Amino acid sequence: MEGQNKKLISAKEIAKKFNIPYSTVNHYTNLGFLSVVKRKGNMRFYEETKVKERLKRILHLKDEGYPLRLIFKMLNGR
Repeated sequence: MEGQNKKLISAKEIAKKFNIPYSTVNHYTNLGFLSVVKRKGNMRFYEETKVKERLKRILHLKDEGYPLRLIFKMLNGR
């Protein structure tokens, strides 16, 4: 079945692995950049592959000087 072998990563693990503040993970989640795929208590889990691809693009565009509002439009085709 599709989707069962996807590796999940917590918000805390994302912050550590990608060297960004935990508050940034929360902010990106609240803005809709990162999608929560599972919750367990207060913990949120994300699909690791999608997070990696998405953060790579977001951080690159931020380094290029794009504001988050425009990055959101670019990533979501709006």
